[in-house]
Parts: sequence; structure tokens; C-alpha cells
Amino acid sequence: MTTPTRAGRRWRATAAALVAAGVAFAGLGPGTSSASSHREAPLVAADPAVDNTDLYAFVSPERAGYVTFIANWQPFSEPDGGPNFYPFATDAVYTINVDNDGDAKADAVFRWTFQNIDRRGGDTFLYANGPVTSLDDENLLFRQTYTLESSFHGEPFKTRVTGAPVAPSRVGKATMPDYGKLRAEADKRLPGGWNVYAGQADDPFFLDLRVFDLLYGGDLSGVGRDTLAGYNVNSIALQVPFSDVALKGDAKRNPVIGIWSTTERAKTRVTGQVGPVTGEKVQVSRLGNPLVNEVVVPASLKDAFNSISPDKDAGIPAVVARVTDPELPKLIESVYKVPAPAAPRNDLVEIFLTGITTKAGGPIKADLNSQLDNADVVAANFRPAEMLRLNLGVPVAAQPNRLGVLAGDLQGFPNGRRLTDDVVDIAVQAVEGAAQTGKLVEALAAGDKVDANDNAFGGEFPYLALPNGVSVNSPVSKGGSAAGTSGGSPSATAAAAQPDTTPSAFESGTGMTAVAVSTSAIAAGLGTLLFVGWWRRRRGQPQP
Repeated sequence: MTTPTRAGRRWRATAAALVAAGVAFAGLGPGTSSASSHREAPLVAADPAVDNTDLYAFVSPERAGYVTFIANWQPFSEPDGGPNFYPFATDAVYTINVDNDGDAKADAVFRWTFQNIDRRGGDTFLYANGPVTSLDDENLLFRQTYTLESSFHGEPFKTRVTGAPVAPSRVGKATMPDYGKLRAEADKRLPGGWNVYAGQADDPFFLDLRVFDLLYGGDLSGVGRDTLAGYNVNSIALQVPFSDVALKGDAKRNPVIGIWSTTERAKTRVTGQVGPVTGEKVQVSRLGNPLVNEVVVPASLKDAFNSISPDKDAGIPAVVARVTDPELPKLIESVYKVPAPAAPRNDLVEIFLTGITTKAGGPIKADLNSQLDNADVVAANFRPAEMLRLNLGVPVAAQPNRLGVLAGDLQGFPNGRRLTDDVVDIAVQAVEGAAQTGKLVEALAAGDKVDANDNAFGGEFPYLALPNGVSVNSPVSKGGSAAGTSGGSPSATAAAAQPDTTPSAFESGTGMTAVAVSTSAIAAGLGTLLFVGWWRRRRGQPQP
């Protein structure tokens, strides 16, 4: 048995004390704002423009030494949703945060704000009054631009680009006959090797949401339908060198990072007023691992959870308790008579709060994706927190498997999250204890029977499928909702205000070569623990 480290002993003692204390989760919610993730929080339906639906983080498959982050907002965007369609909020701040030293505080922050260029005035209600063949086409009457800023180690923000174009909402074939060209024009290459895209895309999350109808109808009859098929989202995608986000800029010694996205609004907001964010801001949306706020956090805590930063998680007993003693296994036991694993669920603590590591004294004996495994980390400063963790040193899988780590594909969820990872099927097995037993829960083996997205993803940045251009309830094919492309020529956007485009302190300007970290020890440690039973039963099936 592995001897627990001081960090591991401290975490377990803290968690036990917090749960026993029974301190209320009071006073944490924002006074005037709401929350996020596919409408899972009570207040979010009133503010979809800031509803952060999904977060993805993965090693860029076509560009060695680079990592890609994708964050989505505006769920259930119906293609026919005119005349205003689905702009980003101009009075909100959208961020992607990276923690590389494990203190649950952001060491790198990438921040977007959006601006409207609205020429409709009192003359028309149309989004565009003729075919739009480019982002600067005079027929496009409403468009948006954005400013991207970055901050490293708490230093002042520096502007990376301003006035960059946003790919518009896809109105339809007559108005936008070649949306792929518009996507390409919105894909920008910035100094320092960064790639950035902001605009509409097909919602990449695939699942059957009838899980909320007594867990798929109470008899698994309500499965096999992709609830999100045909809907769009607003996406922000960013590709940066490993050296910009790794601890001390060294991804070989320190390959693990933690990622979460947030949205902020002004603390005092006048409804209907359009303008930039000014004054004090509050966090109204937060997302790290998928499904946490949907099926782990109870309704009374959802808005509050979205208002706090990760460094506060371990100090909130209600958050810890929902991980160590989750509701979902109990519901599965009630409906399907599958016994719930005994609490406390320290395996889920590893998956959601510490990352999978032997250095925190948890039950999964493998080192995969905790900042505690970074060579230069100060273990005494480590703080358990909910975030999506990624090991940059795990090589890109030659044949990615939708079941990720549970299928022996160590580059997949919960080691980061790729667009093709089937997080619903993985998560159900995880909450049923498969990470500890290595055995498949036979009654739930088929999952939700939605194994892939309805539209194919692209092989190059920004990877996302193009947005759908035909109504979800249309009887005809979603013609024109083509697979995602890599975008156009990666030329940098000219910045009207001559922003500071100096690369971060970690970036040499040329990027870095591929990091090849051996994964044999990880594979050995996980081979019998992480879902081997499921993998053996499924390995004969064709790759998705």
C-alpha cells in the first residue's frame, strides 16, 4: 500500500472535518445574477448568453507542443431563432483559467469581451439584407468583434488582439451560402503562435437528456436519441503553446494543468442596457468537469456553486459532501436496484477534486493528472478543487476511443476532455465505482446509446463542426450543417489600438517541440483499476 503524503493526509482530514461540521452553504450566491451549464441552474434560463455549457481541453492533435481549450455558451440555439439570433453578451466577461501549481487559483487567465456593430437602426429588422459572402460584407447588418486579453501570475492584463471578428449566427443557406468561408475568416493566428476563434458552432456535446425522466424512463427505454442534435452554441476556442500554461514554462517537468471557464457580469446590471462591463463584477457561471453542476450539485446549491472560485471548494462542506456521498448512485439503486458503492467516495475525490495521483492517498493507485505530480509543485500549497485536469505529456492517441481512460486511451476523459469523449457513459460507470473495482456495471453497460456527435468534427483548429443551418424540427435533412473545418488562412488580425502582442514570459515565439512523457507507469497503474471489464467487453467493437 502506498504511504499517504502529508498533502493526502491533510486533505482527508480536512474533508472529514468539513462534512462533520455541517456548515451551511449560505450567503455564497451572487445578489443579482445567475449560473450555467445547459440550463442546469435555476436562474440560468433567463440569461443564456452567459450560460457556459461545456469545457474541453486536449493536446492539439495536429500541432505538436500546443494545447487547445474550447468553451461553449448559449445552449439550445435553434438555427431559426431570428431576428436577433444569438450574440455574445457585450456586458459580460468570458474567461478560460489555468492552474498549474495546484493552489486552485488561476496562473493564466485568458479574457474575452465583445462589442456590437449594429447597422440596422430604424430601417430594418433583418440580421442581413442580402447574401453574406465575407465577414465585412455590407449585407451583414449585425456583427460582433472581440478583445482578447491575457494575464499570467496575477500580472496586469495585456491586450493580445482587439477588433477581431466573430463568426455570426448562421441564418440560413440563402443568407450565408458558404458559412465555411465565414468560419475561416474568423480563425485568427496571433503573435506567439496563438490560434483563436469566436463564433457559432454545432453543439459538440452528445447525450440523451431523458436521464432526467427517472433515469431514462425507469427501464432504460428512453435512450438512443441525441437531445442536442441540430442545436448550436457560441464557442470560444484558443490554442496556445504548452510553455504558456505549464508551471515554470516546462511541460516536461510539470505537465499537469487544471482548467475551468467562467463568465462574469457587472454586479449592478440594468436590464436591456447594452454596453461594456464597468464597475465591480460578479461570477455568474463556472464550469470544469462535465455534469458536475448538473447531476452532482443539488438544486439549492447550483447558483451558489457557480458563483465561487475553485480555491473555495474544499472549504465548503456541502460541496465536499456531494462528492464523497453523491446522489446519483442512490437514484440508480432506487430505480435499477444496482447497489450504490459505500461512502465516503474517495475515488470520486480523486476524479473531481485532486486529480488521479498516488500522492494524495486516494484509492486509485496511479499517477495521471494531478498537479501534485508536477516536479516543481509545492505540495504544501495544494488545494483540492473541482476543475478539468489535463496531463500535457500524454501522447496523442493514434486511434482515440470515445470511452477515454476507461478504454485504455489515457488521453481521454477524465484526463482532459476531447470533443469525441463520451462523458455520459464514462461518468455513469465512474459514480458506480468502476474506478476502484475495475468491473463494469452490467445493467448500465450500454449507457445512453448516443456514442458520437451528429456532425463530424474537423481535424484541425478549431475542430468544431459548422453550426446547423436548418431548423431542428425540419422534416428535411440538415443540409449545410457540414463537419467542422480548420478555418481559413491563419493571419493575425490587425489591432486598431496597437495592442501589446508580446508573447507571455514563458513563450519563446516559436512554440516548443512535442513533449513525450512515458506513460507506461500510468498505463500499468490504471490497467486493472480503470474500467478494464468494460474495455474487454467493448474492444471488439469498431472505433467510433
